[in-house]
Amino acid sequence: MRLRFHCQNRIGILRDIVAHFADYGLNVAHGEVGGEHGNAIYLHVPNLLNAQLATLKPELERVPGVFGVRRVSLMPSERRHLELDALLSSLSDPVMSIDMEGHLVAANRAAGQLLGVRVDEVPGLSLDRYLPDLDLPALIRRNNARVNGLRVKLRDTVFLADIAPLHLENLEDVASLAGAVVTLHRADRIGERIYQVQRQELRGFESLFQSSPRLAALIREARRMAPLDAPLLIQGETGTGKELLARACHLASPRGQAPFMALNCAGLPESMAETELFGYAPGAFEGARPEGKLGLLELTAGGTIFLDEVGETSPRMQVKLLRFLQDGGFRRVGSDEETYLDVRVICATQQDLPTLCAEGRFRHDLYHRLNVLTLAVPPLRDCLDGIEELAAHFIDRAARQIGCPLPTLSPAAVARLTGYHWPGNVRQLENVLFQAVSLCEGGTIEPAHLRLPDVGQAPGLAGIDLDGSLADILGEVERRVLATLYPQHPSSRQLAKRLGVSHTTIATKLKRHGIGTEEAPR
Repeated sequence: MRLRFHCQNRIGILRDIVAHFADYGLNVAHGEVGGEHGNAIYLHVPNLLNAQLATLKPELERVPGVFGVRRVSLMPSERRHLELDALLSSLSDPVMSIDMEGHLVAANRAAGQLLGVRVDEVPGLSLDRYLPDLDLPALIRRNNARVNGLRVKLRDTVFLADIAPLHLENLEDVASLAGAVVTLHRADRIGERIYQVQRQELRGFESLFQSSPRLAALIREARRMAPLDAPLLIQGETGTGKELLARACHLASPRGQAPFMALNCAGLPESMAETELFGYAPGAFEGARPEGKLGLLELTAGGTIFLDEVGETSPRMQVKLLRFLQDGGFRRVGSDEETYLDVRVICATQQDLPTLCAEGRFRHDLYHRLNVLTLAVPPLRDCLDGIEELAAHFIDRAARQIGCPLPTLSPAAVARLTGYHWPGNVRQLENVLFQAVSLCEGGTIEPAHLRLPDVGQAPGLAGIDLDGSLADILGEVERRVLATLYPQHPSSRQLAKRLGVSHTTIATKLKRHGIGTEEAPR
């Protein structure tokens, strides 16, 4: 029987309580002190009967400082042990505790299954039996600190081991080490776990704006290519959303539940890009982690790797990437071991790869390996017919982030947006509108709130559809000229003076193109 005594925390109270059980010839097998201030005592009296408790309880409650006695089902340590067992059993990763002699002390069910023994058979087993090439106690003594991601091979399966040393209480020297808790993570599932954390940030095709006919056509092409298990090359200027498109293609593919990892190759030194993508072996170079490092390719096993600005890769990286595209094999930096993986490759670039090939800066064979499926993302200046809807979306998002009322765009501000050449594309539009929302004190965003630097010049015919008649083409040019100049001369009279034509002519043209009016044509 287990009893809980609610009592005062005083010297000698436990002796006074236990003396009553001794008078009845009852042995107290175990005792614990609990409560926030030590105001609870738990006793385990195995042979105590209910009738004896009925007799003893009044005597026990007369002990000075004892306020009450009641039965409990478990001692605190027993409850903690059961809760810990339940927690460990629920973990899918093998977890085991070892002592400083290299013997197993305890393990959860997953570890027992991995070792091929029952959980109650684990205590006393030697770890050398399963990891003969690793002296784990020596590693623990040498580091005397947590080790993460140690690569080990157990039962023909590669794991990454997290090792947390156990120290004796109130001691800090090396001799205080009592052992360690080892958690094993299957190396081929690490990327999947990271991806599941990131997955909530991923968005599919439904989140991509298709207000412009050119964007809608792009999404239709991408939907057809997404399920195809072949390399995909996405071309487009900076800020056009190439990575968003790559993520959408991944989610719409049979690999959509597997990891998606991204690496921006621009500006990375050759050695860093190589170790990031392919990883390195233990002790591969000075300063390397002793356990080595998994590259993004291994973390992406079964999924999709996205290589942004692939045109910036070094010749050495191009050779290794070509080899991987050919047979799925590669070697980690500093390793002779061949690793083979099933990973789809999606690349993006804002450069003209055929020109780079002609100049000898990009391999022809790699270009042809990457150029199996291609998508060309149009710049924002070619999709201005959908910019107003896109701007409304960004304004709504900015207002939510800032926590301010939702402003609207004035007709003059819309004209300013449609007349700008957008060298930074969609990313620049989002940033400009975020700043505009933060500057806007009223309920309307005016041209003065749009901080648009005159960086670069718009190409002469950029964004102008040349498929129509000459009248259509000239009409579009006229609309752009008026839309660009109207914010600087916001009345028909001012604009007519600027362009050297009559006020009536300008008023008619502004009305025709919906510039400077509340209702612009769509």
